[in-house]
Amino acid sequence: MSKRNSQANKAAARERLRAERERQAKKDKTRKQVVVAVSVVAALAVVGGISYGVMQLNKPDAWEAAADAKNVTAPKNTSGKDGTTVVVGKSSAKKTLELYEDSRCPVCATFEQGVGETVSKDVEAGKYKVQYVGATFIDNTDNGEGSKNALSALGAALDVSPEAFMEYKAALYSAEFHPEESDDKFAKDSYLIEVANSVDALKGNEDFQKNVEDGTYDAWAMKMSKAFDNSEVEGTPTLKMDGKKVTSEGSDNAPMTADEFTKAIDKALKA
Repeated sequence: MSKRNSQANKAAARERLRAERERQAKKDKTRKQVVVAVSVVAALAVVGGISYGVMQLNKPDAWEAAADAKNVTAPKNTSGKDGTTVVVGKSSAKKTLELYEDSRCPVCATFEQGVGETVSKDVEAGKYKVQYVGATFIDNTDNGEGSKNALSALGAALDVSPEAFMEYKAALYSAEFHPEESDDKFAKDSYLIEVANSVDALKGNEDFQKNVEDGTYDAWAMKMSKAFDNSEVEGTPTLKMDGKKVTSEGSDNAPMTADEFTKAIDKALKA
C-alpha cells in the first residue's frame, strides 16, 4: 500500500468517524427531547389527575346537591314553603300535635310501636291533627344516608295519600322492619320498597317505587330536615301542642306507652 493511499484511507476513516459522531449526537439529542416531552406530559397528567381528584373531592354529593337545590318537587298533600308543612287529619280538629321524628331513631321506633296506633285512632276520630317534621341528624352522627333516604321515601308515600304516609311511617318504625341505629339499611332503596310492600296502598305501586329510586323527593327531604334544624327541637321523638312539649308525667321525655300518652294528650287538649 503506497503512502498516498494510506493517508487517503486515514482521512476517509476520520470522515466516517466524524459523521458517525454527528449522527450519534443528533440521535442523543432527539432521545433527550423525547424523554423531556414524555416527562412533561406525564407531569401534566399527574397534575391533571390531582386537579381532577381535587375537583371530585370538592364536588358536592347527591344529598348536598339536593340540599342546595333551588327548585324543589314537593309531594302532594303538603303546604307551605317547599311543601315542608305536612299536616294529617280532619280539618275540623281544633288542635294540632307537632311530631318530630328521625327515621333511624331507635327511641322513635319505641314510641311508634307503643303509641303510634293510639295516635292514628285519635287522628281518625278528629281528636287532633298531626303535623309531622322529619329529621336526619342521625345520618350526621353515624355517617349514613338512611334518615335522608327514608324521609324522601316518606315523601313518595305522602304523594300517594296521607293515609299511605301514616301507614308507611308505622311500618318503617315497626319491630319487623326497623334496623339498629348503627345499621344503615334505610339507605337502600330496595329495602325501603320492601317495607312499602307491607302497606296496601304502596304494594306494587310503580309510581311510588319510581319516585323512591329516582330520588324525586330528595330535595324536599333536605328542606324538611332544615325545617327541623331551625325548630330548635333538641332530639327525637319530641311532641308539642300549642308550642308546649307533651311529656310523660314527671318527665321531660315523650310518653312511651299508650296510657301515658293518653293522659298527657288529654291534659294538653284541655290546656
